[in-house]
Amino acid sequence: MSPLPNQPGAAPNPTSGVVQRVLIAEDYEDTRQSLKQLLELTLGLEVDTADDGAQALEALLAKPYSVLVTDLRMPRLSGMKLLEEIVKRKIGVTVIVTTGHGAVADAVNAMRMGAYDFLTKPVDPQHLCRMVQRALQERALRDEVIALREQLQGKHAFQNVLSKSENMHAVFQLITDVSETVSTVLIIGETGTGKEQVARALHQASAHLRPGQMVAVNCAALTETLLESELFGHEKGSFTGAAGQRKGRFEQAHKGTLFLDEVGDVPMSMQIKLLRVLQERRIERVGGNEPIPIDVRVVAATHQPLEQLVKEGKFREDLYYRLNVIRIEIPPLRDRLDDIPLLVAHFCQKFARPGQKPAQISPEALDRLLHFEWPGNIRQLENAIERACITARDGVIRVVDLPGDLAGRSKEGKSLFQVDLSRPLPEQLGEITARFEERYLRRALKKTRGHVGRTAKITGLSRRSITDKIAQYKIDKEEFKKGE
Repeated sequence: MSPLPNQPGAAPNPTSGVVQRVLIAEDYEDTRQSLKQLLELTLGLEVDTADDGAQALEALLAKPYSVLVTDLRMPRLSGMKLLEEIVKRKIGVTVIVTTGHGAVADAVNAMRMGAYDFLTKPVDPQHLCRMVQRALQERALRDEVIALREQLQGKHAFQNVLSKSENMHAVFQLITDVSETVSTVLIIGETGTGKEQVARALHQASAHLRPGQMVAVNCAALTETLLESELFGHEKGSFTGAAGQRKGRFEQAHKGTLFLDEVGDVPMSMQIKLLRVLQERRIERVGGNEPIPIDVRVVAATHQPLEQLVKEGKFREDLYYRLNVIRIEIPPLRDRLDDIPLLVAHFCQKFARPGQKPAQISPEALDRLLHFEWPGNIRQLENAIERACITARDGVIRVVDLPGDLAGRSKEGKSLFQVDLSRPLPEQLGEITARFEERYLRRALKKTRGHVGRTAKITGLSRRSITDKIAQYKIDKEEFKKGE
């Protein structure tokens, strides 16, 4: 049975990164205190107690709890009535009920109302600890999904682009600044980073100045002849098959935006014509002689290093400078890993089956996504989640649902637990440990921006140990300070 839903308007919930707090509602003091000590000492949790259901309800309304462990039979307000109030008030807490052997039917009814699970008295300590741990994981997962869905429509949604990373927010600010101009824009980024989405965000942000439509052309997908006709249009009879006059993409984008995707693939002869259009702001249709004025903002994009193509004579230098008036560089997904949970929540919504709730992702599967290199960037992530949504059981994406290239892979693209059967296992254990240790240390240094003292505090190691390991693994601390 799933935990109680955290619906809109519910009381605040703890999310990942804050103390996981548990509330115990039990009218017998000895039992209450023993359960409290058990969870505090065994699981290291922050645990509060309540003498009865009424006091427990007051506590739930006063501050957030991850899990409530409650007896069903208590004075003033029974556990069942308490559960009813939790549902009625939409309090986001996962409920575990305890009951005597003779009242199992009551516990089953509580689960039908939304309780997570039940335990019979006397409570088995190990069973309780395992159940609380599972409940905390489920609660954290639900809270994370809810928070991410709120962010999809909140401060991390800019036009049609989602991001919570600082480097992308700098891109958002640049888009906002450029939206007040008519300048030509060049978007640079690896394949799959969302260059067209950024172009659309710029177009939407500029709608108050440029109410026309955005028209996109993939320059790499067309031959030179087709590209010229596609961009400039053609007159009737200008070539075989030209049965009538046709407006080109420049004309279609009048008062709007023309997006030239993969502009680095434009043939040299077409580069000359494109440069003339950018300079003169007018076109001529293929087979025509009449110049046609155009008012278009050109946004070009490429994954290729245009500067290098210029040096090699494959791209005109004057065209490069015409396009590169405003430059927007889109960071790869591996440099904005904090966006992955947000994007996963978005794609789970996008690929939800009709009539069903969006899938959730297990912590283990999310961890795999966070430690993958993502050579295909956001497009690869989207494809992975689409596949996972199809194969997920019980609405939860697990590691087994992810594509095979994500299984057991670290950010560096190699398995942490890869073994060579031609060598004895003891010889490889040290290598495996070292790979894990280096990855762990790099993540800690990234979190602390290379600060040795804070890294020592996070990892539980001494400053001397951190310094020694940095030297051992030849880690450059300066690379982690770039975000400062």
